[in-house]
Amino acid sequence: MTKYASFLVFLLLVAITAYSGTTYLPGPFYAALQKPAWTPPGEVFSPVWATLYVLIALAGWIAWRAQGLGPLFWLWLLQLVLNGAWPYLMFGQKQITPALIDIGALWLVILAFIVTAWPVRRTAALLFVPYFLWVSFAAALNFEIWRLNS
Repeated sequence: MTKYASFLVFLLLVAITAYSGTTYLPGPFYAALQKPAWTPPGEVFSPVWATLYVLIALAGWIAWRAQGLGPLFWLWLLQLVLNGAWPYLMFGQKQITPALIDIGALWLVILAFIVTAWPVRRTAALLFVPYFLWVSFAAALNFEIWRLNS
């Protein structure tokens, strides 16, 4: 049971990051932006992110159990910081360009985590694949919003 208690720490760290997404909401700024036709409805984002956050916590916990405070942990922590910064930049500061730069960096760090985790714990790497795919989509959406509103 004790080994699973450490998973709660990873859930807590992810919850702190998710708090940024609930603090900085799209609001009127985002509603007024031109968006591509393929923009999903707003109600899609919460369940997708809730699922991804559980996978992120689990992947981080697995990586930490395999490697401790090694490179995987620091990549995992960096992606959390970048993840939490995006809603602040996009919705809190209403800055599309810095948000686009942030999500590009996030995409690279997620990819680095997957590549680095693969030889250590494939399960951790595979748990990040849906996250990578969603952030790829979100980055494309962010780019299109930037392009349409620049």
